[in-house]
Amino acid sequence: MWIDTHCHLDAAEFDADRDAVRQQARQQGVSLCVIPAVERSHWARVTQLAARDGDAYALGIHPLYVPQAQDDDLQALDAALTERQADPRLVAVGEIGLDYFVPALCTPAMRERQWFFYTAQLQLAQKHGLPVILHVRRSADLLLKGLRQAAVTGGIAHAFNGSIQQAQAFVALGCALGFGGALTYDRALQLRRLAAELPASALVLETDAPDMPPHWLYQTAEQRALGLPQGRNSPAELPRIAQQLAQLRGMPLAALAQLTTANAQRALPRLAALATPATRVVQA
Repeated sequence: MWIDTHCHLDAAEFDADRDAVRQQARQQGVSLCVIPAVERSHWARVTQLAARDGDAYALGIHPLYVPQAQDDDLQALDAALTERQADPRLVAVGEIGLDYFVPALCTPAMRERQWFFYTAQLQLAQKHGLPVILHVRRSADLLLKGLRQAAVTGGIAHAFNGSIQQAQAFVALGCALGFGGALTYDRALQLRRLAAELPASALVLETDAPDMPPHWLYQTAEQRALGLPQGRNSPAELPRIAQQLAQLRGMPLAALAQLTTANAQRALPRLAALATPATRVVQA
């Protein structure tokens, strides 16, 4: 019924109970998770997890991991994509992108290095005929510049929170926009407006688990100071997040499930072959 288009099930936060987390999500109707890698050392892990649990994966180098990445990681990524080109569970190059929020990544040298890794990975996506899963944080315009230069086959702008004009530009380049726990906060007025007003064909759902918890899992700084742990997000939260999106758009939850499944399969076409009867959507 649901596809979580962005879920880091390989993260250490799930080491103690990963199987239970995935089973709980399945019981909530989350039939497919897309597991994007963040660095070279994670590629084998996400591949194995997707094969074991019937999920999908993406291979790439996340901008937050660019500082420790080596130049030959790009050659290794090219080789890994070649080796796995026949694997139907490989659905994208990702998570890649630019992050101009973290101060350490905003020096001129690190901005240049991020751009180098981003554009190189766009070229690999184009070479291997794969869409991309994009990390977008205070970087939408430059990400769009790179997409226009590389002409990749679309993908997903993960955790999108830009302007309506930027949203329309991503959509025009074949990208869907990922919405998750952030839209559950009443104060997220711009994001909720986007979720309500963008064309329905642009929307996909995600959790970014274990990160980006919805409001019912979030602990304030004051609560954390009292020893309460930050709530861990999980793919089982996706239907409840979806309920909030359905309310914003004034549509039935079942209709949103079908819509976002179709959108995910269009953004990441290999997902269609992995679909169970509950997630398979007949394209018009």
